[in-house]
Amino acid sequence: MSNVNNPFLQENNLKYNVKPFDKIRTEHFMPAIESTMATAKENITVIKNNTATPDFENTILALETCSEDLDTIIGTYFNLYSAESDGQFKELAQRISPMMAEFSNNIILDEVLFEKVKSVYENIDSLNLNNEQIRLTEKKYLGFVRNGANLDEIKKIELRKLNQELSKLSPQFSKNVLDATNDFELHITNKVELSGLPESALSAAENSAKLKGKDSGWLFTLQMPSWLPIMKYADNRKIRKAISTALGTLSVGGKFDNSGILKQIAKLKHAKAQLLGFESHADYTLQERMAKKTDVVMAFLDEVKETAMPTAKKDVAEVSLLAKELDDIDDFSSWDFIYYSEKLKQKKFDYDEEELRPYFKIENVFDGIFTIANKLYGITFKQLTDIPVYHSDVLVYEVTNDNGDFVGLFYMDMFPRETKRNGAWMTTFREQGLYKGEIIRPHVSIVANLTPSTPDKPSLLDLSEVRTIFHEFGHALHGLLSDCSYQSLASPNVYWDFVELPSQIMENWLLEKEALDIFAKHYETGETIPQEQIEKIKSVQHFNAGYQSTRQVTLGLIDMAWHTQDTSFVESVEDFENSIIEELRLLPKVEGANTSCSFGHIFGGGYSAGYYSYKWAEVLDADAFELFKEKGIFNQEIAESFKNNILSRGNTAHPMDLYLKFRGQKPDPKALFRRDGFIK
Repeated sequence: MSNVNNPFLQENNLKYNVKPFDKIRTEHFMPAIESTMATAKENITVIKNNTATPDFENTILALETCSEDLDTIIGTYFNLYSAESDGQFKELAQRISPMMAEFSNNIILDEVLFEKVKSVYENIDSLNLNNEQIRLTEKKYLGFVRNGANLDEIKKIELRKLNQELSKLSPQFSKNVLDATNDFELHITNKVELSGLPESALSAAENSAKLKGKDSGWLFTLQMPSWLPIMKYADNRKIRKAISTALGTLSVGGKFDNSGILKQIAKLKHAKAQLLGFESHADYTLQERMAKKTDVVMAFLDEVKETAMPTAKKDVAEVSLLAKELDDIDDFSSWDFIYYSEKLKQKKFDYDEEELRPYFKIENVFDGIFTIANKLYGITFKQLTDIPVYHSDVLVYEVTNDNGDFVGLFYMDMFPRETKRNGAWMTTFREQGLYKGEIIRPHVSIVANLTPSTPDKPSLLDLSEVRTIFHEFGHALHGLLSDCSYQSLASPNVYWDFVELPSQIMENWLLEKEALDIFAKHYETGETIPQEQIEKIKSVQHFNAGYQSTRQVTLGLIDMAWHTQDTSFVESVEDFENSIIEELRLLPKVEGANTSCSFGHIFGGGYSAGYYSYKWAEVLDADAFELFKEKGIFNQEIAESFKNNILSRGNTAHPMDLYLKFRGQKPDPKALFRRDGFIK
């Protein structure tokens, strides 16, 4: 294919240099990657052959910018891989991932390059560098060391093999989870079987059936907006069990089995860590985390467990007692917990989450969160209709500050489809920082799978979906408000156990009347959400908090178990997982089910030895929001401090130093326990 017809290899004259999604096709990626990789290799050769004394510009900065075009294309590919891709598109990952692994290895294991980087690092005090230049130099040097630059040639060859194998396995793990998710359908033709389901869920399921070519009935899938109403409201215990079992056994056995793949991933990561001089993958990973050491993470998880477990046991006992009272359930199981929790919530608080949906029309939610961002950080969102998008669901906004200066582009892609993986996430199509010799502004995207509209009703969200928007929008603000010199240091490229602070702190505004009054308006009448509904929302915040915390600890322990030891001895994934979480089990074990086989965060994403960071960041956000509560949730001085010391700074300093500048004290775990109602 000629460069003339390849949008990646043509001059981009579009507004803000946006991606020409309307012109990008699957067949464009490989030629573009091969072409830009060749250019990147030429740039590397120039760095190596430079006879001048290594310094920041000719070595560190040159490495930072050597593969700008390649990185842009690779980022675009993997963003589309998750958000909008068919089987043919996904197959490319088996070619692209090994190519990129080899490219990275050839840089990081090159002795000439390392000696140049090492020379700059060792002479850093004499080079008159500013703080960001020093930080970038330190990060480049550590990146070489952590990725094997000090290994002998035999070990470097071994490391290359490990990296190549891992580069193929993680995409395959993710693909299996997505394929298994899409493979499941529950088609119900008798409406009597769907007793208890709200009209919103029935309408969505009926629409899904029509879209799938069914003559009649209601179709349910393993996309969250489809399965969650079943688990919450379906009186039919058999249907709840079918959905629950399908979720619990996702990619366990069958044609999309991940058990062998995940064992191999864990084995290879352990081997790689040991090759690099670490006891385990967790020790290797945590060197670049706030927690720093495995025993710190385990102690933290243990503290949360000990604090939450008594409440968690009470939570489950109370729900199971209601199941016995209402329906004489003696064998209370995982497919009963959510359903009877909703019943208990209604009984104790007169709370029905479905009553809130009319107040959470998705357009109103985004208008509201844009207003909140404006009140906090002085930025404005304006929808653009002349920007190419990769799917008709995607909306694009221009973000500007109070001076009218361009802050960045914001993409949002909110509804489920078969070409999109499950869950919700934030990503970037262009990171803030140096590019082509200029400091550029970012293009940020959030992607989710929320309740779509139907022919009868607009998209009306439940509270958990609104919370998802606030969470991912917090990540987006982190990316949009970044103000760094270099892309690799820009937000949100921070320590993994710090990156969730900007997202999780945003969730707090959702529970404040002052914020809810901005956007929670009935989609038909325009009336603001009644005070009694706000009181109900606040009253249920401690409901099942013990259970939810224990669930997070359980996931954190599963993650650490796979990554703190050599797991070559593991034969049965199910048995291994059970041995780790038995003392935390709150509901009866389901035979054949396990979490690991669909645990995309740790086997398909970047959270290996890092899932604890969700709870870790909850401590940070609870402690930080106490300051907002004390001074006012829209206090300009505190918001400006959070923006200048946290959101804009990226990885230009250690996160604890940044946090101390904002908060004036180290984060206090008791702030989280107070918020969850475990202590007063």
